[in-house]
This record gives sequence, structure tokens and C-alpha cells, in this order.
Amino acid sequence: MLKILHTADWHLGKRLQEFPRIEEQKLVLDEICQIADEQEVDLVLLAGDIFDSFNPAHEAVELLYKTLRRLSKNGNRPIIAISGNHDSSQFVEAPDPLAREMGIFFYSRYESLIPSGTLDSGVEILRTDKGFVELKLPKINFPIRLILAPYAHEVSLCTYLGEENREEEFRNLLADKWKALADQYCDSNGVNAFVGHFFFAKKGAPLEAEPESERPILHVGGTQALFTENLPPQIQYAALGHLHRYHAVDKNPCPVVYSSSPLAYSFSEADQEKQVVIVSLEPGKAAEYRPIPLKSGRPLYRKTFDNLPDTLDWLKENSYCFLELTYQTEHSIDANTRKAINQAHDGIVNLIPQIKNPQGQESLSLKAEDLEKDMLSLFKLYFQSERGQEPNEELLEIFKEVISQDSNA
Repeated sequence: MLKILHTADWHLGKRLQEFPRIEEQKLVLDEICQIADEQEVDLVLLAGDIFDSFNPAHEAVELLYKTLRRLSKNGNRPIIAISGNHDSSQFVEAPDPLAREMGIFFYSRYESLIPSGTLDSGVEILRTDKGFVELKLPKINFPIRLILAPYAHEVSLCTYLGEENREEEFRNLLADKWKALADQYCDSNGVNAFVGHFFFAKKGAPLEAEPESERPILHVGGTQALFTENLPPQIQYAALGHLHRYHAVDKNPCPVVYSSSPLAYSFSEADQEKQVVIVSLEPGKAAEYRPIPLKSGRPLYRKTFDNLPDTLDWLKENSYCFLELTYQTEHSIDANTRKAINQAHDGIVNLIPQIKNPQGQESLSLKAEDLEKDMLSLFKLYFQSERGQEPNEELLEIFKEVISQDSNA
């Protein structure tokens, strides 16, 4: 039996507004390495968004290489890492010739071919094709076939597919390409898996929301998502990246699974339990898989309070977290209250006032995205919450004059 660790969306180097996360990332990647050893994993699949930007910081790159070296057990446990929509395909694939000697295979461009041959560890690369690799591990008596589907923008996909097609045709063209690879290489004498960084959905089911921290993926050909029915029937497990919540999109034609990101990267992920997935595969049999929770890193919470003592008590009891705190008040948050809250906790990312309307009307509250609005819009929101009505034109003109003088000062 082959045991796989499926992980994705590490987003190395990511910050939560002004808060760096690199120390938490070190902790959680150490935890993933421990899980791989404890579970005696044979193979690791990293399904894209390795870094958070096209030009990652040095410490993020160093953390990746140190982690992958440890995960690979000095070349004895192969790692397949594909690029995601946050990754530079050239940057990710650049170290591949050297990394390959350690059993680490970076794949980011559909025109690339992983060279066949035998590594010093005894790992064999038996057959390769564009978007495909077949491995043989010394202690596993059957081959491992992987269809590789890194994120690619539309131009790259047109080059890969050989045609310029849009909308529904893109789905069909990708499905045909994957089917051709599966028909040629994936029989029941080995295990067959898919590794991809795309937005997959079950046809007819509601679409999963993309997390706030995730730049919206360029859906193939302008379509909303690829469908699970586009995967070849030979595939036993599809290891996906992009969506940050652990869930199985579908169980047909096989388990189609997002492993989740290792840390919560936005408040839309507040209270989510992060996971890696352990997958057991044998030729001709259905995949068995189970998530293993990750405990490292600061959790993210959204909390609402209407008085200072309760706020401070909760902050004292929950010191290790990041927080989006909504504070209900009849007026703006006064300076002393704001100072007391900020001094009580080092992880307050957003402190949002929610104004109680003294006239008994439904209160209005600011959201995090409201803080990016212009001053005039914020003034209208404030006046509406205080007076229960829009400011008149005369007052708006006075306000415009005040902020104009302020900006010219």
C-alpha cells in the first residue's frame, strides 16, 4: 500500500496586514514533517501556492528548501510540488534540476518534461509526458502515475492545448487531454492520482467561496469552475490546491479533495480547522483518505463586544490569536477605550466600531472592507448611524471643504 501526504497553499512569506506569519509557518511546517514521519508516508504532494508572491522573500525561500529537504528524508521520500496562481512558474521550476537529485520534483509549466532515470535513492522515473510522470519507489511493488495540473493562465493553456477556445470548450479540451494521458498510462496495474491547482466544483452544486486572502483565480476560459466529471475515470484520488478549507468536492469519479491551507490566512477562514490529508492507495482499489488536524499557529477569530471589562477579560484569556474585534458603542470608540484594548493584546488586526443608534433604529456597523472607502463615504456612514438619516447637501459641502483644506495643509 502507498501512503501519500497531501498538502497545499503554504503561501510562504504571507502577512496578515502588518503582521508577519513566517514564525508560525516554521512551526506548522515542522508539524507537517513530524506527521509525515509518524505516518510513515511514502510520497508527498504539494498542490500549489507554495509562495504568496511571484518574488518571495529570502526567508520564505530558505524555509521552503529546508522543509522540503527534511520532508524528502534526504531523497528517500519523493515530493511532487506544482505551482499555483500565487507562484511564478519560472521561479518555482528554476531549482528543479538540483532538487530532483533529492527526490523533489517541481512542476509549473505544461510544456515541461520531468527527465526519466534512476536517482541515487533508488527512486525511478519510468515514463514522463507533458503533464504526467510515472514513479517507482524501491519499497513499493507497483508504479505511481500522476497527472500534473499546475495553475496556468489562459495563454499558457492555449499553448498546451494547441487551440484558442473559450468557455465550455476549455473544460472539454482539458478533460480530453487528461483522458488521453490516463488512457495511455493509467491502468489497474499501478495507482493513479491527479495533482491540480484549479477551482473544481461538482456540476450543479453551489460554488465554494474563495477565501478573502486568495486573489480570485482566473477561471479557465472565463468559466466559473472545472467540473469533477472532467477528471478521467482511472483516477483514484485528486489532490487539489487553491481553496483553503478542507473538504471533498465530490467522491465521483474519485475523492476530489482540497487539503486546506496549513494556517488561517484571512478572517473568512476564522474558526476553520486546518488539515493535511493522508491517502492510502493500492492498484485497482478505492482510495482511503483521512484528514489530520494541524495545531500550530495563531487561530483567527471574529468577536463582538459591547463593554470594556468583558472585552479585556476575553483578550486576557485568549492571548495567542489574531482578532477582528467589533466594538458596539453609542458613539465612536473613545481614545482611552481604544488604547486599553490595543494595549491588552498584540494580535488585534482590525478594531471596528459598531454604532448603536440612540433613536432605536437598526444600528449600522463598519466592516473591514469599509475601512478602505473614501472619507466622504465614511462620513455618510457615520452620520447615518448617529442621526438616522443622510447628511444634507450643505453639510456635505462643508465636509468636503474641511477635508480639502486638510489634504492641502
